[in-house]
Amino acid sequence: MIPTPSVTDRIQSLDAAELPAYIYDLAALRAHAASIRAAVPAGVELYYAAKANPEAELLAALSPYVDGYEVSSGGELTHVAKAVPGRPLAFGGPGKTPAELTAALESGVARYHVESLHDLRMLADLSARTTPHSPIGVLLRVNLPLSEGSLAGSSLAMGGRPTPFGLDPADAETAAALLTADTWPHLELLGVHAHLASGLEAPDLVASAASIVTWSEKLAIRHGFALREVNVGGGMHVSYATPGVLFDWKTYGEGLARITAAHPGVTLRIEPGRAMTAYCGWYATEVLDVKDSHGEAFAVVRGGTHHLRTPATKGHDQPCSIVPFDPWPHPWPRPAGTRSEVTLSGQLCTPKDLLARRVPAPGLRAGDRVAFALAGAYAWNISHHDFLMHPHPTHHFLNP
Repeated sequence: MIPTPSVTDRIQSLDAAELPAYIYDLAALRAHAASIRAAVPAGVELYYAAKANPEAELLAALSPYVDGYEVSSGGELTHVAKAVPGRPLAFGGPGKTPAELTAALESGVARYHVESLHDLRMLADLSARTTPHSPIGVLLRVNLPLSEGSLAGSSLAMGGRPTPFGLDPADAETAAALLTADTWPHLELLGVHAHLASGLEAPDLVASAASIVTWSEKLAIRHGFALREVNVGGGMHVSYATPGVLFDWKTYGEGLARITAAHPGVTLRIEPGRAMTAYCGWYATEVLDVKDSHGEAFAVVRGGTHHLRTPATKGHDQPCSIVPFDPWPHPWPRPAGTRSEVTLSGQLCTPKDLLARRVPAPGLRAGDRVAFALAGAYAWNISHHDFLMHPHPTHHFLNP
């Protein structure tokens, strides 16, 4: 995946002291978001999962193309509400605290994804004290009992097996019974939320969405409530091995349209994160040293997996491009590679600090720059920033 000319120009213009750097192409993000919006059919709401990348500039760039934002902590709630004021928010995540729920209630959050019976009871008590005259919309996040085969293509299973996420189906029945028995008249059961896996292709996600809606309708029938909303989560596949192959939004949208047609009166909601912002971000750095070790070439770059954790977490090679660079008249020879391939590692004192293995880079020299692609999601924001206390990267937003 080759950086755009504007990204390359910015990488080459940065002083070495500004590297590593995260560079976000907001024009590319807006174009990508517009194509997703066009593929999502009427009757389906599109919320951005802020956990993927909460940079304020990205949140604002997405605003014209999304119906709202999903937040999963009090910190995200405060940050997103400030970055895109007035936009609808859905508050989810396991282990909510009373302080977080109180802040959400006081800020007017309209949707709550309940993850446990304790979560529900805490919301009921706090909302009665905070907003006694306003119905609070509740979606039960349920860990549905799907077959192992239905998640076979996923890169990360979030449900369908024992996990800390969501209500066990038996607890979901209890929660629905409590909410429909007028136990808490200020809470309104709207439907179900289920995010079962990440890294699925469009046909698998369509099948998953259909099964979630079918299960939700049966729950509504058993407990006698009107099913108004079903949130089928995100999980769209992003390929780090073949970054040019994008998720098939057209097929996914057509599948969602069939589901909405078969279930009139039910609003579907999706929550993409990685698949929206990954492609707009680049992690740029410079080569500090090139050397051989037991017959293999290594290039040590400024920064590493404490800035870009994704390859270490997912066990893949981060796609990248070499940007040749002549940095300065140097008083001693610049180390240069003598092999056709090189493994790119960071500055950390651990052999796990690998960003990409066996990258074609003949003639790579210290001082050259590297642009790591797909760094717009689950990159800087999930990394262990201060291990060894290296400087943090700079952040640059192109085409605001």
